Amino acid sequence: MSKGDVVIETAAEAEATAKAPYWDPPPAPLLDTSELKKWSLYRALIAEFMATLIFLYVSVATVIGYKSQSQAEACTGVGFLGVAWSFGATIFILVYCTGGISGGHINPAVTFGLFVGRKLSLVRTLLYIAAQCLGAVCGVGIVKAIMKHPYNSLGGGANEVATGYSVGGALAAEIVGTFILVYTVFSATDPKRTARDSFIPVLVPLPIGFAVFVVHLATIPITGTGINPARSLGAAVLYNQHDAWKDHWIFWVGPLIGATVAALYHKLVLRGEAVKALGSFRSTSATV
Repeated sequence: MSKGDVVIETAAEAEATAKAPYWDPPPAPLLDTSELKKWSLYRALIAEFMATLIFLYVSVATVIGYKSQSQAEACTGVGFLGVAWSFGATIFILVYCTGGISGGHINPAVTFGLFVGRKLSLVRTLLYIAAQCLGAVCGVGIVKAIMKHPYNSLGGGANEVATGYSVGGALAAEIVGTFILVYTVFSATDPKRTARDSFIPVLVPLPIGFAVFVVHLATIPITGTGINPARSLGAAVLYNQHDAWKDHWIFWVGPLIGATVAALYHKLVLRGEAVKALGSFRSTSATV
């Protein structure tokens, strides 16, 4: 092969690479203990801790403030709409701020869904969830310290199954709500979408924040809207009353099921990996 042929072949390879529609990162290893030696992991854990702390402080303070204001007069305060905006807008801000450091999960269900989708190792998944839960407890602790009397008398922002709804209905609401959120996360961060659409960084956290907003509008009357086990745990730990713990399992089991279904739906159906695997199996069988 002549030198000219090598240059032409190299240019052709470079052009083919440039025209590649997108590049999918390889699946994350299940156990990657080498991460424990990297500062980037601990920086991400700090970011998740702080983001979840801020999220719980703002959102639970909004809930307590609304209940306190509406107690005196029913039509005062931000209302359910304002509470939903508080949760959704805060997530939008925090995902925008921390997305480049930790991915901006701020939710064990999101982290677990990404683990199911092979985007995270088991080590990072467990440490993220621990950091998020600790941040949630600290965030609600700040609310309780500042708003002690209304916090204790108005339910502490804890998630409970509302009167008139069954445990099964509440579980279904948490599953569907978390599915919508995690499905949005996968869609917004899909490298195929990033390659196809003009990439504007603010567009990633925007649909995620809106997903949180619309799910809260739908499920606040049912469960107070969990869809985030750390949010539910932080409020339950600080309020620490029977009603907060009675059906607490719903706010873990529901989100984890919803996140799993969303991850599998995106991976196997929307990205067509089930069809690709079936096609590969058929082509292999034909050549045997």
